[in-house]
Amino acid sequence: MEAFRDLEALCWRAPSAHNTQPWRLRYQDGAVRVGWDPADALPAGDPTGRDLWLSLGAFVETCLVVAADAGLGAVFVPDHDLGERRVGWLRPARDRYDTPFRAGHVRDRRTHRGRYRSGLSAEVVAAVDAVARRAGGEVRVVPGVDRLARLYRVADRHLYADPAVVAELRSWLRLTPTHPGYHADGLTDRCLGLSRVEASGLRAALAGYLVLRPVGLPRLLATAGSPAGLGGDLLVLVGPAEAEPAAVVTFGRVLLRVWLTLQVAGAALHPSSQLVDAPAARAGLAGLLGVASDRLLHVARVGHPDGPAARSARRVPAVHSGPTDS
Repeated sequence: MEAFRDLEALCWRAPSAHNTQPWRLRYQDGAVRVGWDPADALPAGDPTGRDLWLSLGAFVETCLVVAADAGLGAVFVPDHDLGERRVGWLRPARDRYDTPFRAGHVRDRRTHRGRYRSGLSAEVVAAVDAVARRAGGEVRVVPGVDRLARLYRVADRHLYADPAVVAELRSWLRLTPTHPGYHADGLTDRCLGLSRVEASGLRAALAGYLVLRPVGLPRLLATAGSPAGLGGDLLVLVGPAEAEPAAVVTFGRVLLRVWLTLQVAGAALHPSSQLVDAPAARAGLAGLLGVASDRLLHVARVGHPDGPAARSARRVPAVHSGPTDS
């Protein structure tokens, strides 16, 4: 797997919540250990680790796509160990990973937080649903995301009402190019689609959060930041009930395949994790779909974007070798 080292930087184009890029690779004994750094997890906003496991699965799938496009045979061997902070191993294989996607799809993948001119066609919905069903899940689509404005408000108020979640979010925001992490990680003003004035206003609001929270700041932020009026449909990735972390990692791989399938079809995706993080919004969405709430793994606004999306920042991956923990 030494030949994989030169490909690692492209693999970091995988998606992660708040663009924290939690994955870590360690090269040892002819294999590559896939783990994570807890410093890049989100214990307040993602207490169950769902987004962490999804991002690690998406990273694994990205690695396999990139390796296949380079002509390298590779296989992922699950080996989830919470104490060792490991989800499995990338090992050499005789054959390349069977995938319709190429490294260029990985390179061009974006999160589009702007306006959508239309939702998904029935053909695209069927295509992404087929991707999920091959892994034992399904994709459900709710047309007309603007009809879900109330659920977005409930979810966003829940998010902004929690000081720990807000502090965590603030630590990953990069709202000015002078921020030291602007070109490395986190959520930049460009990726969030904020003007200079809007970015400055958000910085000021979050800086005064503890003072302004009792006088209605969470309600104001929830109203101002809602994507409900920006068009598109709501896509929900449904998995097995009470999925263990290893199963969620598997569905992270499914999520990446869904995302790239949408991309090939000219559609885009904007994760809306708050709709499954907030209990009331999660229950409302589950009731709307007629599925158990613990089966909701990922929610996103999807459709055909009205314009291009900004490219998110990425770190230069560190090279690890040897048997010690990452």
